[in-house]
Amino acid sequence: MAKPIAPMEALLAAELPEGDGWQYEPKWDGFRCLAHRDGAEITLTSRSGKPLGRYFPEVVEMLGTLAERRFLLDGELIIARDDVLAFEALQLRLHPAESRIRKLAKETPAELMLFDLLALGGKALTDAPLSRRRDKLEHFHAKNAVPGLHLSPVTRHRDTALHWLKRSGGALDGVIAKRVDLEYRSGERAMIKVKQQRTADCVVGGFRYAEKKKQVGSLLLGLYDDEGLLNHVGFTSAIPAKDRPQLTKKLEKLIEPPGFTGSAPGGPSRWKTERTTQWQPLKPLLVVEVRYDQVTGRRFRHGTGFLRWRPDKAPKECTFDQLASELRPSELKELFGE
Repeated sequence: MAKPIAPMEALLAAELPEGDGWQYEPKWDGFRCLAHRDGAEITLTSRSGKPLGRYFPEVVEMLGTLAERRFLLDGELIIARDDVLAFEALQLRLHPAESRIRKLAKETPAELMLFDLLALGGKALTDAPLSRRRDKLEHFHAKNAVPGLHLSPVTRHRDTALHWLKRSGGALDGVIAKRVDLEYRSGERAMIKVKQQRTADCVVGGFRYAEKKKQVGSLLLGLYDDEGLLNHVGFTSAIPAKDRPQLTKKLEKLIEPPGFTGSAPGGPSRWKTERTTQWQPLKPLLVVEVRYDQVTGRRFRHGTGFLRWRPDKAPKECTFDQLASELRPSELKELFGE
C-alpha cells in the first residue's frame, strides 16, 4: 500500500450491540491517525486526509526506530497528563511555528495508541477479518515495543465494555464495537461507537444569527463559577426550524451587554472566522437543558443537543458543579491492568 487509505469510520449508536462476534475497544480521546512507513519515509495522516507529521515530530522519530520498515497502522495520537488524556494539548500542536511545535513536543510528547494493522511488509491486510488483523497487530507490537507506542486493550465481554463506558471522560471518549469477522472497510461507517451522554442546565448568555437568515442559528451556553461569573461553555444549534422565527423575536428583546461576565465567545484564535466571532449578548434569564458527551477545559467539546427549556430553574443554579461525573473517570493504568 503505497499511500494511506481513508480510515474506517464509526456510526454513533445509543447502546452497545449484544451477542457473539463483537470486539469492544476504548474510544480514545485523541486525534485519529494512519501511520505509514516505507523505509525511511514516514507519514502521519488525519482522518480527513491532512498530513500530521510536522505537528508531531516525536512520533515520526519514534516510528523510525522500529525494527519493521514497511507498515500501515491505524491508531490514535494521544497526550497523557496525570494518567488521563489531554485533548487540549493535542490542539495546541496545530501551530504554524515549527519552533513552538518542537518546544511542545519536548514538554508534552505525544504517543500513538494502536488498534489496527492494515499492511505489513508491503502486503495489504485490509481483506483479512479483524480477528486475524488483531493477532498480527499484537505480534507487531511485541516485536516493535518502544516507549510511546501502545497497543489498545480489547474485550469480547460486553459487561467490561459497559464499565468502560460508565467511566468515560478521563482517558476515554466512549467505546467502539467491531465485528471480529469483518474486513477493514475503508471510508465506511462499519463500526459502532457509543458515548456516555450526560445532561446539564445552562444559561443562555447570547446567540448567533444563522448564516443566511436573520434568525437564531445557535444558542450560546453559560455556567456560573464560584465567583459568580457567567462563563461561556459551548453552544447548541439543534433548534427545531418551526421554533426559530418566534424564538428570534424573544431573544432580540433580551439583547443586553455583556451577556457573559467571565470567559466569553469569540476570543482570539486563528481558527475562528469573522462570522463565528459575531454574537448577540443576552440578559441571563433563560435556562435550557442540553445533552453533551465530553468536557475539555471546562467547555463542551462538541455541539450539544437541545432537550428543553427550563423556566422552573433559576439561572444562578446553573453552575459548573453539575458537570462533575458521577463516577471517577477511567485512568490509563486501570485500562491496561497496571
